[in-house]
Amino acid sequence: MKQISFSEVEFEGKKRTTRREVFLSEMEKVTPWAEVLGVIGPHYPKGKRGRPPVGLERMLRVYLVQQWYGLSDEGVEDAITDSQALRAFVRIDLSRESAPDATTLLQFRHLLEKHDLTKKLFEAINGKLSAAGLMMREGTIADATILAAPPSVKNEAKARDPEMHQTKKGNQWYFGMKAHIGVDAESGLVHTVVGTAANVGDVTQTAQVLHGDEKTVYLDAGYTGVEKREDLKEREIDWQVAMKRGKLKAVPEDRVLGQLLRKLESVKASIRSKVEHPFHIVKNLFHFRKVRYKGLAKNTAQLHTLFGLANLMIAKRRLLALNGQVAP
Repeated sequence: MKQISFSEVEFEGKKRTTRREVFLSEMEKVTPWAEVLGVIGPHYPKGKRGRPPVGLERMLRVYLVQQWYGLSDEGVEDAITDSQALRAFVRIDLSRESAPDATTLLQFRHLLEKHDLTKKLFEAINGKLSAAGLMMREGTIADATILAAPPSVKNEAKARDPEMHQTKKGNQWYFGMKAHIGVDAESGLVHTVVGTAANVGDVTQTAQVLHGDEKTVYLDAGYTGVEKREDLKEREIDWQVAMKRGKLKAVPEDRVLGQLLRKLESVKASIRSKVEHPFHIVKNLFHFRKVRYKGLAKNTAQLHTLFGLANLMIAKRRLLALNGQVAP
């Protein structure tokens, strides 16, 4: 029989449930554990030689905590040590064992990157959401956001990351990469993620962020002319591209045509607004405003995990309702 530690007794005796506990409890219920573990399991070391590896499920839980709270490899170890709520989620008792250290987590992340498992993890989550009837396939919203990269040259090469580039947006310059996403127009769930350098035009990645079954695609004015692109002009798609602001302002507001155009643009904008929700979750709730690693491959791998977890948050209420946990 397991002996409960003093910290666990004190934790269980408190009266108020924190937001962190509520969040972790909900994520526990909506994460498709079997599917995700099934993706990683075949590649995870079996421990036939040397020191036995940390259990796969525990390592996955530590990795998810790192993504949700925007922590470094060292920071997640400290956070688990400091928080009983995180220890309960990771299922670790510090009176018997220590939290996985930064090196162990680094090796786990490298394993995911080596075998392209974060993309498969993303697909496993979306497969579960599709099976639950939460992801439609008739319409897509495409957009991109800039993610800053460290501009520092304080390294051996005395240079910035060569795979990151600078771009100008408005009157401001940015250095880093872009996350291009395709979002289901009905549910707001992300179905495709593409990472590029920041100077790559949004419209050039349109074909890459479509799943191929769309009948309608919603885009902002930066995608003007998309239907003429060589890789897209043969597609039978209803392109709903926002009118450029200057062109819309040139139409008199007191004319019937001007009023109709503004109403139409308002409707299109309300549909496109769904693409901002996953960006908000990843950048503001998961604190991923600046890339942590060097190179596009590693950061794009992390983006697949982050947007997969963002999908679980977007679909959380529906998933809990389907599981009989809360009212729809």
